[in-house]
Amino acid sequence: MFERKSIQLEEAITRLMKFAHPGEMEHLSLLDALGFYLAEDLVADYPIPPFDRSPYDGFAVCSIDTVKATTHSPSILKVVGEIAAGQVFSGTVRKNEAVRIMTGAAIPEGCDAVVMIEAVKEVRIGDEPHIQVRRPLRPNQNISIRGEDVRQGKMIAEAGKYINPGLIALLATFGYEQVPVRKKPVAGIIVTGSELLDPGEPLEQGRIRNSNGYMIHAQALRVGAEAVYHGKLSDDLEVNFKSIATNLEKSDILITTGGVSVGDYDHMPEIFKRLGANVLFNKIGMRPGSVTTVAEKDGKLIFALSGNPSACYVGFELLARPFIRAISGASHPFSPRVTAILGKDFLKKNPFDRFVRGKLDWKDGMLFATPLGLDKSGVVSSLGDADCLIVFLKGKKESEKGEQVEVILLDYEESISVGEFSSG
Repeated sequence: MFERKSIQLEEAITRLMKFAHPGEMEHLSLLDALGFYLAEDLVADYPIPPFDRSPYDGFAVCSIDTVKATTHSPSILKVVGEIAAGQVFSGTVRKNEAVRIMTGAAIPEGCDAVVMIEAVKEVRIGDEPHIQVRRPLRPNQNISIRGEDVRQGKMIAEAGKYINPGLIALLATFGYEQVPVRKKPVAGIIVTGSELLDPGEPLEQGRIRNSNGYMIHAQALRVGAEAVYHGKLSDDLEVNFKSIATNLEKSDILITTGGVSVGDYDHMPEIFKRLGANVLFNKIGMRPGSVTTVAEKDGKLIFALSGNPSACYVGFELLARPFIRAISGASHPFSPRVTAILGKDFLKKNPFDRFVRGKLDWKDGMLFATPLGLDKSGVVSSLGDADCLIVFLKGKKESEKGEQVEVILLDYEESISVGEFSSG
């Protein structure tokens, strides 16, 4: 037996995040940087666009030549050349002249506007091409001005930003062939329990299949870790100790499931003692996952999650997920929280903060969150459809359909930062 002292979730997060130091920096090619976090601030070393350019196919003109243009008395301009994207017009456009221009091409000297090709009538006067412009143009009309997208010297991306496809495009625009990123942490995963069978093994009386190992592996991958599954172990203290001690050395973070309760075969407390690990906490005032335990050894954390699938899942999402994102270099490691409308009654009393698996749905412009399945720690069926955790705070006796509730998003783009949970 050992002493458990319950603490609040916010305090548990505060304790473990003290060890959330971002990993080493490395440089990856632009093709390999997706899904990492920037390790350095990046600044624009030139403006975008780098020159005044045309956003349309049309004709570059001097706006003053069109000031008197009307439908019945159009301005007639002589076409003196053509510019394709990537080319530069070598001459100077003079009074009552125009140049055919393609999308993306640089505005030639002497022009300050572009008239779109569908807004003119092309005619020939003698053997020379001309256009008729039927309405006046303003200076800089239909021109993408140098630096209007990004000014030189502007911060284009801050350290800690998630690299998504849009950021890849921005980095390519500024010539970042190699991108400074934080290395992805190696998350070792170990499952304990003599009762467990692998998915390919036939069922036996009194035994169940191992779902936690595959679930945690997928959760770790989803959050951006390099997940390494070390298999399942029987409830043997020596075998468990050797595996945990060995694999902790190979990992940046180690995640175990099972063995954290108070039964005769729950060995994690003794293993922490043998390792000389500092137990940060071993009980949290929440359901499910109250027995979630985290210990520190030489600056590395071991997350000992419940063997019950839903408790294991919730413990990872609330504690391991933000820690992994933080050591991956994320500037906003916590999952977003938003307000939704409760989709059906939840009548359980809450002596502890409760995090219930739920499903989000948009109806009539409103966001609804509906609890899924049985609210028990050992339930697996509700996990497949869960895309949020519905928060029911301690002391709330019952919650009725239609009430506003807070939800934690589970499936979301990692770059979301609005409404993120703060541990204080």
